Amino acid sequence: MGVIEEFGSTLLILTVCFGFFMAWGVGANDVANAMGTSVGAKAITIKQAILIAMVFEFAGAYLAGGEVTSTIRKGIIDPELLSDEPELLVYGMMSALLAAGIWLFIATTYGWPVSTTHSIVGAIVGFASVGISVDAVNWMKVGNIAASWVVSPVLAGTVAFFLYMSVRRFVFDTTDPFASAKRVIPFYIFLVGFVISMVTMVKGLKHIGLDLTFQQAILYSMVVAGLVCLIGVVALTRIKRVVASLNHDIVNIERMFGVLMLFTACAMAFAHGSNDVANAIGPLAAVNSIIESGGDVVQKARMPTWILFLGGAGIVAGLAIYGYRVMQTIGTHITELTPSSGFAAELAAATTVVLASAYSLPVSTTHTLVGGVLGVGLAKGLHALNLRVVGTIFLSWLVTLPAGAILAIIFFYIFKAIFGTG
Repeated sequence: MGVIEEFGSTLLILTVCFGFFMAWGVGANDVANAMGTSVGAKAITIKQAILIAMVFEFAGAYLAGGEVTSTIRKGIIDPELLSDEPELLVYGMMSALLAAGIWLFIATTYGWPVSTTHSIVGAIVGFASVGISVDAVNWMKVGNIAASWVVSPVLAGTVAFFLYMSVRRFVFDTTDPFASAKRVIPFYIFLVGFVISMVTMVKGLKHIGLDLTFQQAILYSMVVAGLVCLIGVVALTRIKRVVASLNHDIVNIERMFGVLMLFTACAMAFAHGSNDVANAIGPLAAVNSIIESGGDVVQKARMPTWILFLGGAGIVAGLAIYGYRVMQTIGTHITELTPSSGFAAELAAATTVVLASAYSLPVSTTHTLVGGVLGVGLAKGLHALNLRVVGTIFLSWLVTLPAGAILAIIFFYIFKAIFGTG
C-alpha cells in the first residue's frame, strides 16, 4: 500500500491545519499592511479596520478567491518530475505552508511587514531544490520574483511622492486651501474609484468567470469612477466651513481625505482577499487534489468551497488577533501619516498593482505599500522617515526567501522520515 492510500486522511488533516495557520499569517501580516495606512492616518480605528477586513477580505476570498487555481504556485516546480512520487509533492506543500506560516508569525511578532508571496515561494523553492532536484525549480521565475523587491517599492514610492506633492501644490499651498480642496478632491475621488475598480477587475474577478480584457476593465472602471465621483461630491457638500481659520480648514480638508481612505480600505481589502488568499490555499488545494485522486499529480485543480471558506476565516482571524503589530509599523513607525498623505500612499500602492497586472510583473502588496509610505515620507523630507525602521524592514525582506526555504527543507525531511516514500 502506498503512502497516499495509507496516510491520505492524516496528511490532509495536517495540511488543513497548516493551511489555516498560513492564512492566519496572511491576515496578521499582509492584511495588516493594507489596513495600516488607514489606521495610521487615523481615518479608521483598529476595530473598524478589523470589521472592514472581516467583511471585505472574507468576501474577496470566498466569492472571488478562485474557481480554479494552479496547484504549483507561480509555475515554480515542474510537476512531471513528481508524477511517480506524488507523496513528495504532498510533503513539500505541507512543509511550504508550515514554514511560511512560522516565518510570518515570527515577522509579525517583531512588526516586520514581509511578503506572504515571497514566504511561500521561498519555502517551495527550498523543498524542491534540495528535496527533489535543483533542475525541478524554474529559476527564471524565481529571478523575476526577486527583481520585484526593487521594482514594486520604487514604483509605488515614486507614484506616492508625486501624488502627495500634487496634494500639497494644488490644495495646501494655495491662498484658500479649503476652496481648493473642494475643487480638487473630486478629481482624486475619480482617480481612487478608477484605480480601485481596476485592481478589483484585473486581479479579483477572473475567478468568478468575469475574465475581462484590460481594455474592458478600463471602460467599466471609468463608469464606476464616475458614479463614485458623484457620490463623493454629494458627501463633500456636507463638509462646510464654519470658522474662517487655517487650522479649522486643514481639519476639514483631512476629513475629506479621510472619506477617500475609508473607500480605499474597503476595496483594497476585497481585492487583496481575492488575490493573496491563494498563497495559503493554493498548496492546500494541491494536496487535496492529489489525495482525492489517489496520487495523480495534475497542473490544475478545482477549488472546493470549503477550502475558500477556510482561507477567508484564517485571514480574518489573523488580522483580528495579531494584526495590530504590523499595522503600527506601517501606520506610525515609518513616518507620520495624515489622511491626505495616507491616501497618497494607499492609492500609489493600488496603482502599482494595476500597472504590474497589465504587464504581468510579479509584485508584492507589502512592498508596494511600504514603498508608498516611503515616497510620502520623502516628499516631506528625509528627516520625516525613521531610517532605523526602514533598514529593519529591508533586511526582513532579504531574509524572507532563505528563511522560508531553510524551514521548508527541515520540515520536508521530517515528514519524509515520519511517513516514508513509495
